[in-house]
Amino acid sequence: MSLRIITTGGTFDKHYDPIAGALSFSRSHLDELCARARLSAPFSIEVLMLIDSLDMDATHRAAVLAACRAAPESQIVVIHGTDTMVETAAAIGAAALDKTVVVTGAMVPYEVAGSDAMFNLGFALGCAGHLGAGAWIAMNGVVHPWNRVRKNRELGVFEKL
Repeated sequence: MSLRIITTGGTFDKHYDPIAGALSFSRSHLDELCARARLSAPFSIEVLMLIDSLDMDATHRAAVLAACRAAPESQIVVIHGTDTMVETAAAIGAAALDKTVVVTGAMVPYEVAGSDAMFNLGFALGCAGHLGAGAWIAMNGVVHPWNRVRKNRELGVFEKL
């Protein structure tokens, strides 16, 4: 399996700045995560953008779709902020690519204790190798087709429509 991991940022890739007391972006955590996971399948990492998903618009989603289209790999994992993950997955899903695209993220940044980032990345990578073509959302051990999922903001989970 040859795999591409594309990051757009989101909470997953945020860094905590103890001086400012704020979360921000400086670099992706994916190199470190893949090394820690001892990922042995061939893969490439593409840092497409590092933004909060609340700042994403149609232009950003078009860039994510274009990156998925252009990728030579047929299995793709997209790291994305959870707030607008469903909208980006819908843009990818509506394009009906002949690829498996799994969108994932984290509720807690990777470098913060108790983060779900490493688990969600591993789960998404496993899903990418076993699901059929289409767009999927994989979060916290559950995978959903792009058009049958929503984020339940009250519970902080993704659930079936």
